[in-house]
Amino acid sequence: MPGTLFIVSAPSGAGKSSLIKAWLERDAAIRLSISYTTRAPRPGEVDGVHYHFVGREEFQERLERGEFLESAEVYGNHYGTSQPWIEAERAGGSDILLEIDWQGAAQVRRLVPDAISIFILPPSIEALHRRLQGRGSDSVEVIARRMATAREDIAQCLAFDYLVVNDLFEDALEDLVAIARARRSCIPIQAEHLAGLLQALSSR
Repeated sequence: MPGTLFIVSAPSGAGKSSLIKAWLERDAAIRLSISYTTRAPRPGEVDGVHYHFVGREEFQERLERGEFLESAEVYGNHYGTSQPWIEAERAGGSDILLEIDWQGAAQVRRLVPDAISIFILPPSIEALHRRLQGRGSDSVEVIARRMATAREDIAQCLAFDYLVVNDLFEDALEDLVAIARARRSCIPIQAEHLAGLLQALSSR
């Protein structure tokens, strides 16, 4: 049975990155998909850890070879998810976590219909605004643009399989852990993993 592909999306400021970091620390069975990008590394970012940083020519070559499960251009930079890596990891039984926006999630869901998609919501639009302001790195104009984009993102949330509200961090984290646990407990997966036990329990 192949591993599960978990897709996580959220508007900017919903706390997605912090939740994903904590989720990966809690669940060693999930591996994070590292995207390719043409943008320059930011201070502290490490190639192969945060992104695979490549030039535009290499990115285009990979795109033309059909290596990306999904790809997008954001603010003039290109991003893509490695399809060969995800297929190989899932074939080996590993669960994969893919952190992308709702447009990318829609692309992936069409190509991987058994993927589990999760959308993280803020507890309120006011809380989202406070979180964006609290970063202290964006101007009023940038925050206004992010808020407008966030409303557009949130409008797509009902297309996902699960909604997780990040009000209390630990509660939201437990929801993510529970989603993965429930997925691993479903009949198709357990029937294969527990074949020996099921046979022993049912034999006379």
